[in-house]
This record gives sequence, structure tokens and C-alpha cells, in this order.
Amino acid sequence: MTQLNEKEMQLAALLSEECTSPAELTVKLKNLFAGALEKMLEAEMDEHLGYEKNSVLGNNSGNSRNGYGKKTVKSEWDESEINVPRDRTGTFEPQVIEKRQTRTDDIEARILAMYAKGMSNRDIEDHLRDIYGVEASPSLISRITDKIMPAVAEWQSRPLDPIYPIVFLDGIVFKVRKDSRVINKCLYSVLGVNMDGRKEILGIWLSENESASFWTTICNELKNRGVEDILITCRDNLSGFSTAIETVFPRTEQQLCIIHQIRSSTKYIPYKDIKPVMADLKRVYGAPTLDDAEYRLEEFGDKWGKKYPQILKSWQANWTELSTYFKYPQEVRTLIYTTNAVEGFHRMLRKYTKTKTVYPTDDAVKKSVFLSIQEISKKWSMPIRDWGIIVGQLLIFFEDRLQQRKVS
Repeated sequence: MTQLNEKEMQLAALLSEECTSPAELTVKLKNLFAGALEKMLEAEMDEHLGYEKNSVLGNNSGNSRNGYGKKTVKSEWDESEINVPRDRTGTFEPQVIEKRQTRTDDIEARILAMYAKGMSNRDIEDHLRDIYGVEASPSLISRITDKIMPAVAEWQSRPLDPIYPIVFLDGIVFKVRKDSRVINKCLYSVLGVNMDGRKEILGIWLSENESASFWTTICNELKNRGVEDILITCRDNLSGFSTAIETVFPRTEQQLCIIHQIRSSTKYIPYKDIKPVMADLKRVYGAPTLDDAEYRLEEFGDKWGKKYPQILKSWQANWTELSTYFKYPQEVRTLIYTTNAVEGFHRMLRKYTKTKTVYPTDDAVKKSVFLSIQEISKKWSMPIRDWGIIVGQLLIFFEDRLQQRKVS
């Protein structure tokens, strides 16, 4: 009786047995798993040779079976030893378990899923050992997660829509090792709202500093990936971005984040004056019209300009881009006056990456963020709130640029 027939008999016996403990069930499933793999490999060999085992069609065919080789495969059912069929010409290339493969795709998928959830390499190692009895060193886990780098590159260069009504920009800081030191690097995220009102991350860029050339490179990359027009961008006061967007997308309106401007203003105010100063600033950014907002800003200058000249100077210097949203109705204002959309994404991103205090390389940051994006974006299945009203308003304000676009 062949080894394979013996295995099949063992499988049949296992199926008829009752399990009296979880341990017995695990052993049974382990043997079932190994047997199923062997049957799949036999089917692949039949396909490769063009005839079934012991068939007369194999006579003088030029190739035939040549026994079995043994292989140990790691899976969620622990380690299993299987018999892998061989052919005489050595041309058989199994697909279910490839020649040099020692782990099932299921284990790799679990490792990637745990990595995406923010687990560290050490935590993943402990989890695999404790739950599945599989040994996987941190270096092995790192090599497995490195396999997604081509997917990261493909995602970062994927084609984009021709037009995005709203685009948000913001950064989040990660600690990364460089030349035996730990430095802060900012990961800049570009979050777009497409014509269907759904959010998507257009790309991520890691840098130690920001400049006009850095942002021009990003804008050109977006353009080269198919973006022809952006109606409105909402951002923090990023150095060099205003010049870059004017160069690459000259018709794009820019809105500075009001919340960032307020936070910046509070740095100069002692506690005793925070409430009255913030109340007067609220009359500025909460005004119903642009004329009223400019009048309130003059009032603020008369009252607080001498005591806090740096605050007044900042609001006046940035007023053109701080006041963009006044021309729009409330639904559009609520969406664009703050970078809250991308900041909310970064808060979720921090939740997934908080256990990784220091990253060894830039690629480690990128693959961790990429996997987190895949998880976070699953929740972005619906259009943003009041999108029907918002896009209707945008169609009026940007009629010449949107008339050729169909809105779902």
C-alpha cells in the first residue's frame, strides 16, 4: 500500500472519530490539513503530466511520477510533514505549495493583518507561538511584511481621478532611525474627496523638512497620475505649499485651516486673556459674511493689536487664504474651514501605529502606514455628510470647470 493510500485511510478514520478535547481537535485538523495539501499536489501532478496516476496514458509519454519528497510546512495548525510528488524530468512546479515555500499563505496573511492592526514584530511573534504554535522570528516577520513594498509602490503610483473637488493636506510625525540616531520625520498625507463625495488617500510622502520644491514635486506627481484639477485645498500653513499649488494647479482655491490658526494664536496669550481674546477671534472667523469678518478683524486690532501684535500680524498676513470659505454656504464652510478630515485620519493612523515607538527605516514607516490605510479606508464606504448639497453648490461656483464632469 502506498504512502498516499495510507494517508487517505488515516483521513477517513479521523473524519469518523469523535473529539473529546480541543487538543484532539487540533491534531485532527492538522492531519486533515496535511492530507488536503497532498491531495491538491496530486491533482497538480495529474494536470502537469496530462494523465492520472496508474493510467495507461502515461506509457511512453516521456515523463512520469518519481516517488515523493518530504517537506515540513508551517501553518495555523502548527508544523505538518507532507509528501510532495516528483516527476522524472524535474519539471513539476507545484503552485499550492511552491518548491521553496515553507509557510502557507494563510500564515503570511495573518502576519500582515496583525501588522496592519499595529502589533509590533515581537508581539506578532508571541501571538503566533501562543495561539498557533508557530515559530516566527522578528526578522522573518520583517521579511514577510517587506513583501508588500511592491504593493506600496504600486498604490503610490496608481492612476487618480481627473478632478477632486476638495483636497486636505496635513502631516504626522514618526520617529525613525537614521545613522545610529533617532530623528523625527513627518509623513504628509493628501486626502481627497472625489466627485462621489467619498474620501481617499491620494498618497503619502515622508520628509525631514518641507519646502516649495518638496511640495512642487508632490503636486507634479499628482498631476502625472492623472489629476487635472483641484477646486479647493484645505491645509495647515505648510511652508512652500502655496507657491507649489499656484504653479501646478493655478486655479485651485486655498483655504488655511482656521483651527490651526487659532491654536497658533493661543501660544502668545496668557491664561487670563485666553477667553476674551478667543471670543473676539470667534466674531472674526464666525462672521456671516466676508465684509463683516473684515470689520470684526479691524475691531480685534483696535482692541488687542498693541498687546498682542504678533496675533494680529499673523491673521492679517494670512487673511487671503484664511477667508476663502466666506463665499460659500454653511455646508461647504463646515467642510473646508478646517483640516479635520485628514486630522481624523491621522488620529486613526496613530491608533494603529502607537505600539511602534521607533521605526528602523523609512520603508518600515511606509508599509505600516499603507497597511493601516487599507484598514481605515474600509470605513469610508459612504459619501461625506451633506454631499448632495455641497456638490450642488460647487457646481454653481465652479460651473465652467465641472460642466464636463458627471456627478454620481
